[in-house]
Amino acid sequence: MHGDTSAKIHQINYYVAETDALYHQAAFKIGVADSVMRILYTLYDHGETCLLSDIYKQSGISKQTVNSAIRKLEKDNILYLEAYKGRSKRVLLTAKGKDYLSLTAKRLYDAEIAAFEDWTEEEIDMHIRLMAKYTTSLQKQILFL
Repeated sequence: MHGDTSAKIHQINYYVAETDALYHQAAFKIGVADSVMRILYTLYDHGETCLLSDIYKQSGISKQTVNSAIRKLEKDNILYLEAYKGRSKRVLLTAKGKDYLSLTAKRLYDAEIAAFEDWTEEEIDMHIRLMAKYTTSLQKQILFL
């Protein structure tokens, strides 16, 4: 059984890496850095504004990389930071940023939606459940490393 599971883990890791490569390719084709795309995608997913801490948590990139990309986007007048509650900061899009979001993250989001067009609702729900189950199980195992 262990050998069979190892082969399956190899397959899973291959598809995860392939998916990461596809997101990199999408960012490249759209003309933005991966880190910028992740930030813009998070903003798009949240409805054009979110807490900076949400970007840290959901983008999967380091705080240093997020901060560098945010500074670049601020310099390009795409977004700005605003004090929120306590030490929290909110990320907001400028008018130019809202247009830019349509040319970048929205295109990726639309591609993801199109990728699921030939999936049934049940398949999508099962995919989500299995991803959540794997993530939870892996989190528990990582505690013991």
